[in-house]
Amino acid sequence: MGTQSTPAGFRQISRYDNLFQERVHDAYRARRKPLEPTVCPQCKAVFHEGRWQWLETPAGAHQDLCPACHRTQDHYPAGFLTLEGPFFLAHREEIIHIARNVEERERPEHPLNRIMEIEEKDGATLITTTDIHLARGIGEAVHNAYQGDLEFHYNPQEYLLRVHWTR
Repeated sequence: MGTQSTPAGFRQISRYDNLFQERVHDAYRARRKPLEPTVCPQCKAVFHEGRWQWLETPAGAHQDLCPACHRTQDHYPAGFLTLEGPFFLAHREEIIHIARNVEERERPEHPLNRIMEIEEKDGATLITTTDIHLARGIGEAVHNAYQGDLEFHYNPQEYLLRVHWTR
C-alpha cells in the first residue's frame, strides 16, 4: 500500500472541500419515505417525523430495514477508512479506540452512521462504515490526534468515500 493512486471514478479532495452535496441518489436511501412509524427489526431504530431515531417502538409500527442495516446485510459500505504505517502499528489500539468513540458520539443523533467492520488487510486496518460522513469524521479525528497524512477520495456516482491515513 505504499504508493497511492486515485481509483477510476474517484477524485481527490481536501479536508476543507464541501464535498457532500449529493449529486447522484444513494441506492440505499429509500425512494420514498417509510410509513410512519416504522421500526427496523434488526437495530430497533424508529422512523418518526421524517427521520430515523432511537425511540421506544410505537404500538402498531410497520417493520422495514433501516438503510444502515440494509447496507450491513448486503456488505456494501459507503465509507472505507484505511489506517496504516509504523506509527499506526505501534498505537493501533488507541487509534481504534478513537474510531469507536467517534461512532459512539454520532450514534445518539445519527442512528444510520455506524461502523460495519474493522479488519486487518495487507498490513493495514480497514474500517468500513454505513455512511460517508462517519468515515470522514473518524479520519479527521485520527488526524487531529496524531497528525500524519490524510487523503480523501470521493466517488459521487456511487456515494462512496475512501479515506486513507498513514503515519
